Amino acid sequence: MSTKKTALITGANKGIGREIARQLGQRGYSVWLGCRDAERGAQAAAALRTEGIDAQALTLDVTSDASVKAAAQLYGKAQGSLDALVNNAGIATGGYVAPTEASLEDMRAVYDVNVFGPVRVTQAFVPLLRKAGQGRIVMMSSSLGSIGEQLDMTSGTYGVNLLGYNSSKSALNMITVSFAKDLAAHGIKVNAGNPGYVATDLNGHQGYRSVEQGAAIAVHLATLGPMGPTAGFFSDGAEPALGRHAW
Repeated sequence: MSTKKTALITGANKGIGREIARQLGQRGYSVWLGCRDAERGAQAAAALRTEGIDAQALTLDVTSDASVKAAAQLYGKAQGSLDALVNNAGIATGGYVAPTEASLEDMRAVYDVNVFGPVRVTQAFVPLLRKAGQGRIVMMSSSLGSIGEQLDMTSGTYGVNLLGYNSSKSALNMITVSFAKDLAAHGIKVNAGNPGYVATDLNGHQGYRSVEQGAAIAVHLATLGPMGPTAGFFSDGAEPALGRHAW
């Protein structure tokens, strides 16, 4: 088995996830790209390898218990332990409709990926994070999940009132805290990161931040030292500082 540190990133065949894998790979990590589509995952990993990054694809559908369990077993046999888990996979469906008109079907789909997905993956890979001794877990959240910002009329996100997506990220923030409290005794740090409004497929590439900028906070939290924080919600600030985000 390799002596390199290892990282698993979900939703990593494109966008922020792939960039997180690239940046962690550039830091010397062996990166595993968790992807629902095996072919796209293999293509993304191959492209990263052309840049000299140690990258492997791992078929993983965060909405499927069987898929996640199989992925954890396959990864465990190959590596034995996991240093960093970045729960990046996320979706937004239903469009910009009023909460009173939002579809429960769309909301369930969003929660299955954005809320239950990170729980499902974290629970499956925690034994491998414990084996690493000082594991790190990152939950990719959003400023839209900040209740403080949603109540602040001066906030740039105040008018973005998406019932399903926003509440899914608020739920993810509480899940972050719950896991952090549970895993603190094992030296595992769990934090949520806000990448900002990044131009990705999720928003039709309307964001004003690049994937490189959006990935930075996840990379920072995935590589925290022993004195780093846990149970926090952060956006990137002036290096090397972390900007603590309002819950």
